[in-house]
Amino acid sequence: MSWPGHAVLQIPVPPLDGFVRGRYVHYDPSLLGTSELPGVGFVHAHVTVLGPFDQPPEPATVAGLVARMPAVDAHCRGVAVFPNGIIHCPAEPASAFTGLTALARESFPDVEPYRGQFGVEPHVTLDAIGPGVSVATVTEQLGGLLPVAFRADRLDLVWYETARTRLLGSWPLAGG
Repeated sequence: MSWPGHAVLQIPVPPLDGFVRGRYVHYDPSLLGTSELPGVGFVHAHVTVLGPFDQPPEPATVAGLVARMPAVDAHCRGVAVFPNGIIHCPAEPASAFTGLTALARESFPDVEPYRGQFGVEPHVTLDAIGPGVSVATVTEQLGGLLPVAFRADRLDLVWYETARTRLLGSWPLAGG
């Protein structure tokens, strides 16, 4: 049975994209994304705002949502690991990102973040604990990349599916 895919509303984090893209290439290049939007690149490194959606949300609803979402000056300073082994960079200020998730849930109340499996802890996924992969090895691979500062100034709608991952839409946040 093939994976049917899902959509995610996410904030791109360009300073970490080279590293995250490299992990996609290493683990499953069939999930490398492309952009359907002229002049707007697909950024793999991201902070999830809300997802998964079984079907992409209506662009007009997303446009109405982003009109209420403020841009945020943000940063990732270090590397951490969740209890399930996901190695990540916490995105700060966390309250700004959880606020964006709360706004998104007002527009999409039926979409439970991470299908209710995890709490909402804003982060950029880097890798997962496994053979030869630890917080120490990922930190070493990142080299001097951290800390990074970025402006969370756009919301992307991305469809994730084997060999069909793509950027469907991108909207500037208020003040972005």
